[in-house]
Amino acid sequence: MRKMIVEICDIVATRGARLSAAGILGILRKLERDTVKEGEKQRSVIALDGGLFEHYSEFRNCLKNTLKELLGEEVSESVNIELSKDGSGIGAALIAASHSQYLETEES
Repeated sequence: MRKMIVEICDIVATRGARLSAAGILGILRKLERDTVKEGEKQRSVIALDGGLFEHYSEFRNCLKNTLKELLGEEVSESVNIELSKDGSGIGAALIAASHSQYLETEES
């Protein structure tokens, strides 16, 4: 029974990692960072927060391998995926700061 549960968890984690990689690819395409332009090699860093990426190696490895598969070998070398502790708190602070700048501009 335990082996079956582990196998099911791996299947679900693999599917989640592949869907996450597809979402990341969409963002990289929107930012036009999904190709290597002539003479220009831009590095992209993707910061992820969460226990699944941090503690579950099956998810982390599948996410990286799927991005490599989707982007190709050359482009995937310029994309780094890093763990970001308290990413949601940092993101909330960035949104609050950008919103306060928007309010200052609106009041002027």
